[in-house]
Amino acid sequence: MPGWIPRWNRLPRWGRILYALAGVAVLVAAGVYGIPAIQRPDTCHDGIEKIGGECIGVDGAGYDFGTPEISAVVKAISEENKRIAKQPHVTVAMVLPLQSTTAGLRRQMRSDLQGAYLGQRQANSGVGQVPRIRLVLANPGMSYRHQDKVVDALLDMAQSERDKLRAVTGFNLTLDATEKAVARLTESGVPVLASRISGDGIANVEGRKQRFPGLARIIPTNGDAAKALANFNGERGREDARSVLVYDTRPDAYAQSLASAFRGIKETGPAGPADMSFESPGIDEAGSTGSQFEQIANNICGSAADTVYFAGRTLHLRIFALTLAKQTCADRHFTLISGSDAASLRQNMSEKDWAQLRGEDGGAKVTVQYAAPAHPAAWNIELAAWTKQWKKSHHREPTASELPQYLTEPKAALDGLNDLIESTSKAGTNLGSTPNLEDSRTMLVYDGLVTVGTALHEVQGNDAEHAPSLTDVRQEWSKLQSVHRVRGTSGLICLTSGGNPYDKPVAVVELNPGQGVRGSLKFVGLGWPTGKEQPKNCVIPSGTS
Repeated sequence: MPGWIPRWNRLPRWGRILYALAGVAVLVAAGVYGIPAIQRPDTCHDGIEKIGGECIGVDGAGYDFGTPEISAVVKAISEENKRIAKQPHVTVAMVLPLQSTTAGLRRQMRSDLQGAYLGQRQANSGVGQVPRIRLVLANPGMSYRHQDKVVDALLDMAQSERDKLRAVTGFNLTLDATEKAVARLTESGVPVLASRISGDGIANVEGRKQRFPGLARIIPTNGDAAKALANFNGERGREDARSVLVYDTRPDAYAQSLASAFRGIKETGPAGPADMSFESPGIDEAGSTGSQFEQIANNICGSAADTVYFAGRTLHLRIFALTLAKQTCADRHFTLISGSDAASLRQNMSEKDWAQLRGEDGGAKVTVQYAAPAHPAAWNIELAAWTKQWKKSHHREPTASELPQYLTEPKAALDGLNDLIESTSKAGTNLGSTPNLEDSRTMLVYDGLVTVGTALHEVQGNDAEHAPSLTDVRQEWSKLQSVHRVRGTSGLICLTSGGNPYDKPVAVVELNPGQGVRGSLKFVGLGWPTGKEQPKNCVIPSGTS
């Protein structure tokens, strides 16, 4: 409107000044509190972003990501980081989901991190062995769904002169998101040592261009584990008429890889029942699997099969085992054979579950057998059996040099880990609980940190202050064999040119309902992917790598 004068301009001069000052104050307040409040992400802790209720990011200063079960061991890791802060050191990142609403999964996280702390301590224990390891924890969220943000942070740390990130380890689930994280890290030149991934899809194929340059693994793939199980079970596990495959059709790299591996077992005799499928809604969701399993169990009861190869996650394996145990074919005993994910089964079983597997007559109706990456009883039992056979053939005790190193060296490594656990406890270091090695988690993560530490020490030059490069570490994986083999608690770790462990044994373990209130987890033997033990000094045969 022509001639219109703003209301503030009609005020006296002093009023206009106050009005203007008030406007400036509003703008400043908006600048301080308004715009950044929109741009600034919600946080759980310094440097840890809150996304959809999860605390995503990287920390090495003692933050527990809101999971009380891991608070003590996370604090122990941060104290070790402080201890070596003024010594030549590099950073190693442990990538694992660190939050869950499930108590069993939170306890598993604690087992993993106990192995990480103990492995860090072992790697940092050598006099004059540098660089030391500063360990940071990276939470990618449940099912690794926010792995992209964590990988962004890790790549920045790899380029940082302050952080000097030189390796990433951890990774406990074979998922598409895990594969993306490993692919992006390795494509960017960051070495990755996967301590607990068993899926064949996250592995380099020998003799081909590496999909994941700079990836190393320390447990057999599902394919190798299936071969080891088949070799261990002999004809019983290969007889077609007595075996059936039950598999999850949900897109899950672990289950798909395991199903493919079980299908690859060369079977003998007349044809048995066709593969039987179910569909689960997710790794930790039951959905309608109980109803699906009722039908599958009925069909199995109507066949001659008593050996069931199960390609699925632990939650669904538990439901299937309980469903099979209550079928009317009460005179039958079933053996369920599954992969490494089943290592978590025992701690998720209730007393009622055990009673159901036993049945009313108290005899085991269902026994679960799986290929564990490790078991703490393996080396003592196998060495005793080997010695007994030797004495029977040679009529004398074997000398120390005659004992098989594929048994004695892992036993010595496990003895060392047990000594470290004891000394840690005596020193008053709280890890949240006494590490329980039976589920193999602590052992595997420990071995992973020891392997990373071995690589770092091997490539360290004469200048202690000059950290090894990413390339140095990446190229070192394939040299960790023969004389430079790693004496792991889970077995000898001898890496091929593709970064795969050569003929790494699996611990064949049975979950048996037994006669007590709770069943037992029993080591029953070692299975070897090649059908025979690793060669002397773990010299990898030509044509393998």
